[in-house]
Amino acid sequence: MNNQIRDQFEAAVIERMKEGGFLEIEIRVECLSKDQSGNYHDGSVDTYWHYWQASRAALVIELPPAIDELDACDALGEDYATDCAHMSNGAIGACAAFIHAAGVKTK
Repeated sequence: MNNQIRDQFEAAVIERMKEGGFLEIEIRVECLSKDQSGNYHDGSVDTYWHYWQASRAALVIELPPAIDELDACDALGEDYATDCAHMSNGAIGACAAFIHAAGVKTK
């Protein structure tokens, strides 16, 4: 998992624990400190982290299929088919990149 995912997890832990009256510095020192392997010293937080990762791994977003020139040609006419197919597929690729950066898989 990338750092953005861990940052989101830690922000969620901090937010929730602050609701319980803990100070952010206490949470960071006592709950979110990690050992050399990257595991949290707090066993509960480490367990929550594994569940968080599993929930992200189970989430998959299905993207629309790529458009080939023949489909674009049928929809727009021969003059714009290639450009339309490239733009559509580029947009799908860009969406996929943003989704992957958030730690979610696409299909």
